[in-house]
Amino acid sequence: MHGLDPYLNTDAGTMSPFEHGEVFVLDDGGEVDLDLGNYERFLDIKLTRDNNITTGKIYQSVIDKERRGDYLGKTVQVVPHITDEIQEWIERVAMNPVDGTEEPADVCVIELGGTIGDIESMPFIEALGQFSYRVGPGNFCLVHVSLVPVLNVVGEQKTKPTQHSVRGLRGLGLIPDILACRSTQPLEEHVKVKLAQFCHVPIPNIINLHDVTNIWHIPLLLRDQKAHEAILKVLDLQCVGKIPREPKLAEWTDRASKCDKCQTPVRIAMVGKYTGLSDSYLSVLKALLHASVALNRKLVVDWVPSCDLEDSTAEETPDAYEKAWKSLKGADGVLVPGGFGDRGVQGKILAAKYARENNVPYLGICLGMQIAVIEFARSIMKLNGANSTEFDPSTKTPCVIFMPEGSKTHMGATMRLGSRRTYFQVNKCKSAKLYGNASYVDERHRHRYEVNPDMVPEFEKAGLSFVGRDESGRRMEIIELPTHRFFVGAQFHPEFKSRPGKPSPLFLGLIAAASGQLDHLLQRPCGVFSPTGRCICFPNANGPQRLKVQNGRVIKQLKGLVNGPYPATGNGAIPI
Repeated sequence: MHGLDPYLNTDAGTMSPFEHGEVFVLDDGGEVDLDLGNYERFLDIKLTRDNNITTGKIYQSVIDKERRGDYLGKTVQVVPHITDEIQEWIERVAMNPVDGTEEPADVCVIELGGTIGDIESMPFIEALGQFSYRVGPGNFCLVHVSLVPVLNVVGEQKTKPTQHSVRGLRGLGLIPDILACRSTQPLEEHVKVKLAQFCHVPIPNIINLHDVTNIWHIPLLLRDQKAHEAILKVLDLQCVGKIPREPKLAEWTDRASKCDKCQTPVRIAMVGKYTGLSDSYLSVLKALLHASVALNRKLVVDWVPSCDLEDSTAEETPDAYEKAWKSLKGADGVLVPGGFGDRGVQGKILAAKYARENNVPYLGICLGMQIAVIEFARSIMKLNGANSTEFDPSTKTPCVIFMPEGSKTHMGATMRLGSRRTYFQVNKCKSAKLYGNASYVDERHRHRYEVNPDMVPEFEKAGLSFVGRDESGRRMEIIELPTHRFFVGAQFHPEFKSRPGKPSPLFLGLIAAASGQLDHLLQRPCGVFSPTGRCICFPNANGPQRLKVQNGRVIKQLKGLVNGPYPATGNGAIPI
């Protein structure tokens, strides 16, 4: 799996969420485009930073080689040096397994971002054109994604944009094998005929991706149109004399159907500074959705700009102030996600205070955890000047400080990044129970600031429990208020490892608390049902095991292990 992004940035780490959506973090600390997050969630794989190829990375690699003398005597040019580097990178990384096995993949999916005609995409398109010619027929399948819009005035599906993009693609040396056509409604048959005629693509290879009730219907849509058969045929992977097997999509079918049937709403107030662009919090939204569907709830997200909760907004734009507080007070749970900078911080502190004082379920992620600590220091410990050195470098009560290993001169890839281990300090805390009574968890991080370890004894004496810490015991990872219904903060980002069939435990806890199911959730055995409800995963000393369940009873152990553990509810488990 490769994501090709033509921008000059080395990675997505220094880009504003308003520019390019959220920054997705991988296990190895790679800060990548949000598309790779979609691939990890849908395919349940673990990618690396090398799976994200940017123009910046390619040019940096070529320039480094030039400085070393690898091209000694040659004039270094876009063709062949840049295009060769792209091809070599693709082939090298394609051999690295990403599905937990030690075997290389049979098929490598390459996604090239941008639009046909973009100047910055040209080296990548040229490289892929050379690559397709070099590997030959049967080893390269080009799927071109295009929009088929409808003009509201006449209501007609227009094929011209697709015709022009295919013509441009052909002019650049790439011939599409399959068209993936996005549209609001299913394509009419005569539209497919027209596309086939003018784009020179067989009708069976024209796949329509029209709007659906939830994204989990998309694999089913592809299966129903025999997209797998078209791909197998182009890649010459069909067995002679055999009919291709149907994709095993029982779990997707059940999950898509279950999502459509969820009627009881659960309202979560998302308090952040990037609420104008939902892609800024894409993984958080997906994690909330995974947990909501698992608990048979229909997710409703109320976007609350943190600035609008502040007193200054009450004076300047009272309508926005009133709307923000109405949304916050009408929510079943409050979530404060990660972020950087001091804009809107006071609003987030007010949101944390409201949730704490009114026993409203609260989940703070990264900055959201630090916000909860600052609010607790100010309100409970009466440390009015308590702050983070990120917002007030000269504060006399620094309860959140800059990490010693961080850099204040370089921004890119200088944070605490990637998968780190968190050890539970309190076995019976809510977080540990949600993680299946595990002694530790591995979650992904992205932060420069941390809770001041020197102030932890004061916090704990005042009633704030630091239930999760790193291996040194000095870095705080998870906080809880034991007397609160659900008040949890995590320094890591649990949303990055949430999957449709394996919701993040902390998000599951938030939704359960917000929908009145938390006590039931915490009292059940640690396990998770498959979408069909036929098998369940339970942890033991040797790791998680798959057990067959019938009428709520385990009847036999199945071969093979599955990832876990995850908490259970309902009739002994979560029917995800």
